[in-house]
Amino acid sequence: MAKRLLPSLNRILVEKIVPPSKTNSGILLPDKGPKQLNSGKVVAVGPGTRDKEGNLIPVSVKEGETVLLPEYGGTQVKLGDKEYHLYRDDDILGTLHD
Repeated sequence: MAKRLLPSLNRILVEKIVPPSKTNSGILLPDKGPKQLNSGKVVAVGPGTRDKEGNLIPVSVKEGETVLLPEYGGTQVKLGDKEYHLYRDDDILGTLHD
């Protein structure tokens, strides 16, 4: 469903990663644990923005990458039953690697 939305210019469509609220065996995890990283998976990226001469400046992340997001910001978008967020390329704090 998210593939139908192609972000414009230097926008990035991100699905936030929600930490599990219970274990595989069904034990509920408390919300008071160590603070989780505010991260998400890049679902779609725009083509980029243009500089003063008209040259295309591509977006710095690619689809499928895991990125570190700011605590506040972005535009919430609901497509079907899933929730996504749109961020500008400048708002992304970094990429996370295993």
